[in-house]
Amino acid sequence: MIYWAAQYGATGAGNPFGVLTAVVAPAILTNACSVLALGTSNRLARVVDRTRVVARELALIEPGGDHRNLPGHLPGDYASWAAQLAALQVRTQLLVKALRVIYGSLGLFATAALVSVVGSIVTYYGQRWLFQVTAGLALLTGAVAVVGLASGCALMVHETRLAVQSLGDEAKILEGLRK
Repeated sequence: MIYWAAQYGATGAGNPFGVLTAVVAPAILTNACSVLALGTSNRLARVVDRTRVVARELALIEPGGDHRNLPGHLPGDYASWAAQLAALQVRTQLLVKALRVIYGSLGLFATAALVSVVGSIVTYYGQRWLFQVTAGLALLTGAVAVVGLASGCALMVHETRLAVQSLGDEAKILEGLRK
């Protein structure tokens, strides 16, 4: 039985680190996912704060009106502020979608780690078919989690591009105010 257990990586075969080996990758990726979720949440909070500022500015001015009497406003500012608000709404949607995917991946990585531990335990008891099921399940959940993590990162890259573009638009507004 020890030879058979060693073939499938059981801890009872003299390797006390077998379970740790199976759990390390999902655990590290779980940590990476958590950090990415935290950063994404912070970005979402900043977008919400900026949306409130832009909405407040839009409330002060009327579409097509002459805003020279309002400090810091020029004709045409309404369209600029409205465009910023639209971009912020898109960014919010991307960040919320990214958070959903990242949190899903986080749960799948934790599941993969747990299934790996269960697989190591059933291997110790010589349950070959149960080991194969748990190994397949761990691989599947880990693979889906990696795909989710990658797609969450892609959404974050897209949101970052929009953020940089919004900064450029904001710089144009400030240049108009200085003239």
